[in-house]
Amino acid sequence: MTQRSQAFRRPLRRLVLASTLVLVPSACKSADAYRDDADREVYEIIRSRRDEFAALDGFTIEPSPENLRVRILEGAAASDVENPLLLTLLDALEIAGENSRDYQDQRESLYLTALDLTLERWQFSVKETGTFGAFLDGDFVEGQGWEAQGAGLLSGFGLTKLLGSGARIAGNVGLDLVRDVSRGDGWDALSNLSLNITQPLLRGFGRDIVLEPLTQADRNLVYEVRAYERFRRTFAFNVASQYYRVLQQGDTLENEERNYQRLIELRERNESLAEAGRQSDIQVDQARQDELRAATRLVDVRSSYASALDDFKLFLGLPIEASILLDREEFQRLRDAGFTNADVGSEAAYAIAQEERLDFLNTLGRYEDAGRRVKISADGLRTRLDVNAGLGPAQSDEGRPLDWKDGGIGWSTDLEIDLAIDRLPERNAYRASLVRLEAARRTVEEAADVILRDLRNDERDVRSAEESYEIQIGAVTLAQRRVESAQLNLEAGRANTRDLLEAQEDLLEAENAATQALVDYTLARLAFLLDMGVLRVEQQGFEVEAEPLRRYQENQP
Repeated sequence: MTQRSQAFRRPLRRLVLASTLVLVPSACKSADAYRDDADREVYEIIRSRRDEFAALDGFTIEPSPENLRVRILEGAAASDVENPLLLTLLDALEIAGENSRDYQDQRESLYLTALDLTLERWQFSVKETGTFGAFLDGDFVEGQGWEAQGAGLLSGFGLTKLLGSGARIAGNVGLDLVRDVSRGDGWDALSNLSLNITQPLLRGFGRDIVLEPLTQADRNLVYEVRAYERFRRTFAFNVASQYYRVLQQGDTLENEERNYQRLIELRERNESLAEAGRQSDIQVDQARQDELRAATRLVDVRSSYASALDDFKLFLGLPIEASILLDREEFQRLRDAGFTNADVGSEAAYAIAQEERLDFLNTLGRYEDAGRRVKISADGLRTRLDVNAGLGPAQSDEGRPLDWKDGGIGWSTDLEIDLAIDRLPERNAYRASLVRLEAARRTVEEAADVILRDLRNDERDVRSAEESYEIQIGAVTLAQRRVESAQLNLEAGRANTRDLLEAQEDLLEAENAATQALVDYTLARLAFLLDMGVLRVEQQGFEVEAEPLRRYQENQP
């Protein structure tokens, strides 16, 4: 045996020994263990991606076993007419996130996209395979029946690796135990080894081509993370919109109740004066008629408010029979809150949105993907030229699994060419990729136009709502003064009941209009920030990203 062959065999022996350790059956791993492995890898990938958005909320696709709906249904959380659940806006956001089916769909979509990325990463990792088998064979001997001739246990271990250049390396090690049953021999150990390398030289060569599936899977995860964050912000805006609208109806109900009580007091006063002969029956009837109209409105408003609460409970995913109460302090928070950083025009907002709107960034990214697919399709039109190199199979002597036969290690090389003669499917794929690239470009243009249109509308809505709110605040102040003046004049005999009734009716309308203007103004500002892409949803509620606004102002001449 030569020194060179001995040097070659030493690492091969170590490889065979290592392979016997790897062939421990992995089937003993449970399905739950595989599930936990997938969750750990996927959640870590998602966490690292969401860190780019400074997301502080934990991510999981598992529903909370102790969410509010479950606790209400199980009686763990009181929710009846005497003990209603007081919900702040933050409570509503949390509850809606827990129970929304659309929210859960978004979570699962993000999870599955990250799961796809783990598969593509695995495709470029060192992949291990292990096999194990057994056999028993023999012959039929006349007069003796079936007789066993041989038996064996076969095992194999393989490693494959795909490189960025397109090269594919495959190595296999086998370790078998065989026995000649007919002669009563003992068990003999055999081993074999082979190594093969395939390298494309034309079609399929290069990192851009080879790594495209991994690149696309990674880009898909980026898009899905952005879509998830965009959904969270849009979803929170929708929750806030419904919350504030229900609050508005509740405030309208309180205004109607106060107005109804004022009319009752006025009617009782007029009746007392009429009995004393100090007021006509006409003014008594006027007060009574307005009281009846107010009672009718009050019935309708109560019914509408109850329906709005039921609709909101359905939207949040709470049991319809649950009794809830929205926090009226939110109105004061609205009056105190200010989004002064958002005081920019639609043109400036458009410039910011092109860098901050997550859905628009996804549209740009897909346009870039379409450009890469053109390159990939063009590569499919090239001639395939692959070089293959192989070593082995090397086999050992029977009973000596770590010693290979002298001269038993073979090698081979070959060159394989597939001329690009008939490439109609590839031609069609290339042409289709060019068409899709142009379509993606138009999609980017349309998305940009839609954003600009929406921002211009948002700016108009904000300005209009702001002016309307200021007007209605003034109208409430004026109506309050009119009621006070009419009341004093009525008591002094310088006004009649109709003057006071009209003043009270105007006050009611002004109060309701002011509440609506406040809600309209708030939602218009939130919509402007959302369409600009700077509205964030944090654990403490809505926040405005100040950095994009500051960066834009610094870049202005």
